[in-house]
Amino acid sequence: MSNVVSESINWGSKEIYIETGRFAKQATSAVFLRCGNNSLLCTVVIDEAVKEGVNFLPLTVNCVYKSYASGKIPSGFFKREGKPSEREILSARIIDRAFRPLFPETFFNEVQVVCHVLSSDSDSDSDVLGLIAASAALLISGAPISQVAACARVGYIEEKFVLNPSYGQLQGSGLDLLLAGSESSVLMVESAADSLSEQVVLDAIEFAHQSLQPVIQMLHRFHDKIGRASNFEFSNPDISGIYTAIKSLSKKKFLSAYAEPNKKIRTKKLGEIKSYVLETLLKEDYHADLINCIIKKYSRDLLRARILEEERIDKRRSDEIRDIDIVVDFLPKVHGSTVFTRGGTQSIVATTLGATGDEQITEDVDGEYREHFMLHYNFPSYSVGEVTPLRPPGRREIGHGKLAWKALRSVLPDKEKFPYTIRVVSEITESDGSSSMATVCGSSLSLMDAGVPIKHPVAGIAMGLIKESDKFVILSDILGIEDYLGDMDFKVAGTNDGITALQMDIKIDGLNKEIMSAVLKQARAGLNHILKKMSNVLSAPRNSLKEYAPRIVSFVVDKEKIRDIIGTGGRTIREICESSGAKIDISQDGTVKIAAANDEMLSKANSMIDNIITEPEIGMVYDGVVVKVADSGAFVQFFGERWGFVHISEVKEEHVSSLSAVVKESSKVKVLFKGFDRGRAQLSMKRVDQKSGELIASASRDAAYGAKARGTPRKNNKFVQAPRGAKPRNENDSINEKDKKPRFF
Repeated sequence: MSNVVSESINWGSKEIYIETGRFAKQATSAVFLRCGNNSLLCTVVIDEAVKEGVNFLPLTVNCVYKSYASGKIPSGFFKREGKPSEREILSARIIDRAFRPLFPETFFNEVQVVCHVLSSDSDSDSDVLGLIAASAALLISGAPISQVAACARVGYIEEKFVLNPSYGQLQGSGLDLLLAGSESSVLMVESAADSLSEQVVLDAIEFAHQSLQPVIQMLHRFHDKIGRASNFEFSNPDISGIYTAIKSLSKKKFLSAYAEPNKKIRTKKLGEIKSYVLETLLKEDYHADLINCIIKKYSRDLLRARILEEERIDKRRSDEIRDIDIVVDFLPKVHGSTVFTRGGTQSIVATTLGATGDEQITEDVDGEYREHFMLHYNFPSYSVGEVTPLRPPGRREIGHGKLAWKALRSVLPDKEKFPYTIRVVSEITESDGSSSMATVCGSSLSLMDAGVPIKHPVAGIAMGLIKESDKFVILSDILGIEDYLGDMDFKVAGTNDGITALQMDIKIDGLNKEIMSAVLKQARAGLNHILKKMSNVLSAPRNSLKEYAPRIVSFVVDKEKIRDIIGTGGRTIREICESSGAKIDISQDGTVKIAAANDEMLSKANSMIDNIITEPEIGMVYDGVVVKVADSGAFVQFFGERWGFVHISEVKEEHVSSLSAVVKESSKVKVLFKGFDRGRAQLSMKRVDQKSGELIASASRDAAYGAKARGTPRKNNKFVQAPRGAKPRNENDSINEKDKKPRFF
């Protein structure tokens, strides 16, 4: 097609190709991007008419991943994709956070960005490619963004930084860092780390920022070829007059409101000031939406100047942490609980332990996967004193929950050592800054209260920045208003050893490495303070689970016994579950996990499985019950549910002419297990003293000979340990490493 304009670059090990003019020509702009087997279409639509009552940027970002992109049909009853998945929401948030600060404060036109994954190789990063495509589409749309942005992901493998690692490489990486930046600035950072030092994380940020520069140059060349793909053009209004008017009307009032440390009272005063200014300036024919926008700008400038020159709203030092109050084991019936309060932010956190069947099963464009650790964050409107309908979790709640999940995931025990599904729920009951970091602290304590053997406690802190020219101040543990009107929201989570998660949103240009280094240094001091407060309440995970927590036992059985446990059509395992009340999960490698609400249920299910898979020992005496008497002998139930046969010649030493006269059904007997004959257990009554249960002398020799002949070794009068249900083996046989693992966890 003659009107197609394209540009490409070799970046790392792959080529990125972008074009416009082929698809979605009725959109304001559209960019098609291809990298390897990945193809994306990103569209931008800008509404040229500003809607009444809008005094903010109505930017909407959607990411769409459909199953056909990876050659799959959705599983389940419905074969059409429904509501956005968590992955789609998180990807959209990344693009939104990177570009929202680049728009002018007075731009109120509605903008929609849709990033649609058309083809996916399930091994490359669609987040990085999606943000690059969105940047190209916005650049040629005429949207008044102040900078050209690009994105890069960095891994840390064998102490080396890896640019845009594959999903497979990320599995063995100590770092997963996603960074969006311009030529001069870092705009957004999202990362998870395995307790890495602040210096390593800082170096990774610098590496990512330098690595995305070639992509930015490609975007510049792309823009130079096209210019603007639409007729849309934005002219920034002159706000100097209205700004001066607001200043003269409200400066003293705003300063008085900002001096109020109580959030509720302060919020009320600020609302009254805005209403007064709006009512006054409307009489002078200023537009209401513009007035509200400039009120926000002026109040922001005033607060920033106050913090730079004087003090913070609550009169804290710039590096001071608010008062912390912690209560653990707060909820009696749950498996672990904590109430974490820091200043005006409070989180009630509950931990629930479950079995393997409770894992989250998720299907997306890359296929189906299971997750045994879930962290859910809820932010009801009452936490900020507002009245709104209760709705399902929104983008903000999903994003904050994912950040806390990243912060804690690296300190969880291996699933093999702690075979529980773990769900943590954080209910935010008060909010005045950094509820996600309160969730990190409360979740760490709740996990320890539940007895989850995490490697280290994790704390979180939100850092802020006020910067004017070369002068700046870094704020620890920011208030909500300091986040709203400040230049940066820099959330850091970590242990005493290093960082486990980091999220940074920048609202200004020119954040250099020196400032970021100072922020991380001050954040470390804050984390150490919070970790000490947490340690004073609960310094390590509890040694045992709570009373109401489920009990799980894990052991390995011989693979040949799996079929016996399951039974025909699953009948046996259903009977065990129904009878005991336990849940049972069996893996193909022979790992059996039993989960029950209490020890009694667990013991019953464990015993029933033992009876199925464990073979009786030759030469041992067992209690039995006669279940059937025939002419040739008696059938005896022994060793749980197992049946064996006592031949008429093995009932008594003397001749027995009528077995029914000697043995009665339902009578209790003691039998010696002799071995198997064509799959049937052979028993003897005459070789056992029916009163004492001791072997008769001649029988001892026969039993010992039988054991030796059948190759069942003994060691200290005990059989050599093996997987449950395994066939006997010689003492010198090698033992599989899996068999050496303890059965109970």
